[in-house]
Amino acid sequence: MVSYQAFFFLASTLSFKALGAHLDLEGRGNSDAPDGYAPAPVQCPETRPTIRPADTLSVEESSWLRAREKNTFEAMLNVLPRLGVTGLDVEGYLRNLSDSNGLLPRLGIAMSGGGYRALLNGAGALAAFYNLTTNSTGPGQLGGILQATTYLSGLSGASWLVGSLYTQNFTTVESIIHANEGFLSQLWQFNDSVLRGPAELRTGQFYRELADAMDAKFQAGFNTSVTDFWGRALSYQLVNASDGGPGEAPLPVVVALERAAGAIQVALNSTVIEFNPWEMGSYNAPNPAFALLKYIGSAFERGDIPPDGNCVAGVDNTGFVVGTSSSLFNQAFLQIAQVEGAPNSLINMINSTLAQVGAENRDVAVWPNPFFQYNSANNPNANSKIMTLVDGGEGQENIPFHPLLWRARDVDVIIAIDSSADTTTHWPNGTSLVATYDQSQNNPSDVMARFPVVPAPNTMVNLEHNLRPTFFGCDATNMTKPGPLIVYLPNAPYTTFSNVSTFDLEFSTETRDAIIQNGYNVATRGNATVEEKWPEIFRRLGTPVPQACTDCFGFHCWSGALIVGDPGTYSPKQIISNSTGNWQNLGGDVRVFVVLRAFDFAFAISRHCWWTVIFISVLLSFLSL
Repeated sequence: MVSYQAFFFLASTLSFKALGAHLDLEGRGNSDAPDGYAPAPVQCPETRPTIRPADTLSVEESSWLRAREKNTFEAMLNVLPRLGVTGLDVEGYLRNLSDSNGLLPRLGIAMSGGGYRALLNGAGALAAFYNLTTNSTGPGQLGGILQATTYLSGLSGASWLVGSLYTQNFTTVESIIHANEGFLSQLWQFNDSVLRGPAELRTGQFYRELADAMDAKFQAGFNTSVTDFWGRALSYQLVNASDGGPGEAPLPVVVALERAAGAIQVALNSTVIEFNPWEMGSYNAPNPAFALLKYIGSAFERGDIPPDGNCVAGVDNTGFVVGTSSSLFNQAFLQIAQVEGAPNSLINMINSTLAQVGAENRDVAVWPNPFFQYNSANNPNANSKIMTLVDGGEGQENIPFHPLLWRARDVDVIIAIDSSADTTTHWPNGTSLVATYDQSQNNPSDVMARFPVVPAPNTMVNLEHNLRPTFFGCDATNMTKPGPLIVYLPNAPYTTFSNVSTFDLEFSTETRDAIIQNGYNVATRGNATVEEKWPEIFRRLGTPVPQACTDCFGFHCWSGALIVGDPGTYSPKQIISNSTGNWQNLGGDVRVFVVLRAFDFAFAISRHCWWTVIFISVLLSFLSL
């Protein structure tokens, strides 16, 4: 079984290079878990693990960033000239910026939850941004955006995508979709329901393996929850570290929420818990602290492992991590009792697990609490040896902005891929944007960057900001402190109606591919961002503003206009009737010029001016600091 900490280390070679360690390419799939799914004691390292306060980035992340910036710099040099920017020597500016102060802009991608819909829509977008996608590096193509990205955060269904790609060493979406042999050909076979297991296994064998894994963890002395079952079942569809392709990638972050012991619902100000390649923890009050992910199951007490305490590894199983971020689906998994052939022994084990935690806690993941008796004066969970974590979207913030807003990470632009089902027809309407803005206003924090003002959902729908890319934070005059620009990229019916239910657990190959293709077309349709003071910065440089950027800026930035009336049932029409993009030529030239019905005039916009604006804005951002 592959630990989350292990596969993220192995998937990102730069982390090892930055630390001066050797990476055995043949050992990418090796697990750090000592005994399959069951956690087990291991020898403590010479420097025993401790809890660290979250006042800075970890040493490991800081080292990784220094190495990663060399890659993002090269990626920017590669992709910018292909975008056909006129009126600006972007390459010359980028080299001058690097030579003068060594600082480079940071781009982050945040992908929302939404079950398999979120996985597939996000996969299409990442395929468009990945330079290993076929034909993605020609003139005007977007391949390389992902390589220029520093952070990638996923939540719930999007965490499945993050976990799946990283476990395969960040192979391409295309390589999974087109695989005809090897283990990659067995991944993402969603026509095989997660409740019945993969076609390669007899249903009875699948159920026995689930039960054996749960029993092993329980016998090892660790609490189990329905999330353990759910996460293990997901793993059969999503992960296998023995197969995969090459790829250097952004730093991944998966998000969950802490739910207070005894609580039934998640408070809107619940603590956001992140899982990154090295640590698990939070940077917010009441307990800003991190623990080493590899040793989460160890006998932590008051921030240390006592001399007579054991070090334990194996809790951080990949399936358990992404299952925790998507624990809302525990309820769907409980339908396994209705599946023909489900053995009574497995059903009895699930029922026993529910009895231990209480039926009302069916959506929780039970984790050992590394913060036991740590920061007792402020930590409300200091006296409990377990942490109850739930789906990262249960607090209404369904786009995982939080990790990218931590000021220590200095993210300049966040591309938000929203696959939420906010409307009754399962399309996004900006509810998550509003939730994050409200949270930033109601619970301000000095360690978090500001989040821009956003309109309410009615305005988002009435102005069709949920149908096309929109930038938030273009005007810095009403901001009290600096923060990233938000590029909002909502799921919309470009080439297919991708508004499938969040709780659909089974898809034909044709439907799977159509939704991924739609996500690809969403991304290549046109999207960008503008640094708050970029016209002013251009003037200081004596550089004229390129007309393409001016057009994108004027069209895509939210103007502050409000139309608050009830928009009624949201039923968008298909935007593109014919597309030249297909999975045989995924990275081909998808020429999309869309007439936007929100305006009285026909406005056709180039498919790539938006990415021009993103890079120009982030390159110039440091001059405004």
